[in-house]
Amino acid sequence: NFTLNLAGNRKQKGFQRLADNDVLALSKCLLNYRTLTGLDMGYNNISDEGAAYLAKLLEVRKRRGLLRRWSDDVTVIMSVTVIMSVTVIIRVVVVMPVAAQAQDTMLRSLDLTFNNIQTNGAEVLASSLQGNSSLLSLRLSGNKIGRHGGLNLAGMLRVNMTLQELELGECDLNLLVPSEVLPLTLPLSLQEMQSMIGLSTALKTNTTLRSMDVSRALLFSYLEEWAVHFSKMLPVNSSLVELHLGKMGLTDTGMERLSEGLKLNHRLRYLDLRCNRVSRDGALHLSRVLKENSPLEVIDLSSNRIEDPGAEYLSEAICSKGSVLRENNISTRGLLSLAGALNNSPTLTHIYIWGNHLEEPVCQAFRELLITGRLTPEQSDVRPYEVDGHVFLAELSHHLRKHLFFLDVNEKNAGSDSPQTQ
Repeated sequence: NFTLNLAGNRKQKGFQRLADNDVLALSKCLLNYRTLTGLDMGYNNISDEGAAYLAKLLEVRKRRGLLRRWSDDVTVIMSVTVIMSVTVIIRVVVVMPVAAQAQDTMLRSLDLTFNNIQTNGAEVLASSLQGNSSLLSLRLSGNKIGRHGGLNLAGMLRVNMTLQELELGECDLNLLVPSEVLPLTLPLSLQEMQSMIGLSTALKTNTTLRSMDVSRALLFSYLEEWAVHFSKMLPVNSSLVELHLGKMGLTDTGMERLSEGLKLNHRLRYLDLRCNRVSRDGALHLSRVLKENSPLEVIDLSSNRIEDPGAEYLSEAICSKGSVLRENNISTRGLLSLAGALNNSPTLTHIYIWGNHLEEPVCQAFRELLITGRLTPEQSDVRPYEVDGHVFLAELSHHLRKHLFFLDVNEKNAGSDSPQTQ
């Protein structure tokens, strides 16, 4: 089994990105490759036409595998059971495709991030995945599939009980693309929420999806209805481990609604809330979630504005294994409180603070943590240095791995790893 890497973001001289015609030729060549389990075609020029070729590839591989194995098995059985009754032979014909389907080797991961796929491409992919039982990971981030594309994928999640990872970040899930028709019978606020409502509703019954990314859905309603729907989904969902809600315009009010569902959720371990509008009050609601023995292990609050009071709230309740607090306008008081939390909480292992107000007392405190070994350079994004007797902190390029709990699709123990950096 192997993964074919054809990503178009390579910095090589003369490198040419794939187009729809290339996808057509590739799909024909891959029909007979039974050992191919991963296909990375991100950062290319694939449009809806290329997405249709890939959708057919998924369906054809499955159908060819079933017919080939069915015919071989039936031929063997017929040769040794020529005296069996017709009813027995018919029973064999019905059962064999099911067994062959379980044995067939097909694509497990498909990466199409940042191509030119829109609504129609998302529709054909969703249609092909409704009957697919092999694909575990689908990444469509950066494709402007629009509102109807999100609805099609939400409908797929209600049927497909195999997919474990779905990336829809920066897909403009709540915008109408030019090819879509605006229904006049629905109020504007409901139209805007259609894809988010559909996805949250599908996750109430889906029992296999482990990682979901809907960042930057381009929401314009100030009522934050999507947070209410996701809050109602979290208590009943039993599979979701990683949820990315970055760039959603989440405010303290939305954080309060989302916290109501987080308190009743016993599965989620990674919560991404980066680049939102969460302030000290939102941090207070989140700290109350942490105090109730939440399973959360990683919280990304980078590029919010929790300030010193919010940092103190989190320091009191901290029980996670990783916290990203970059660029939150936290000054000396809040950062010293977080440094104290590191000394008092053995479960807190990773902390990222660059972009806040790093005054000298803070620099000294974190230098002490690094010198004593309580914090290693790989577990933070700062490194101390000294000039003329004064301590400063420099930035390191370490950050939490995004797909923290969705390991390689071939590994059996997915979800058991600890926070790492890349």
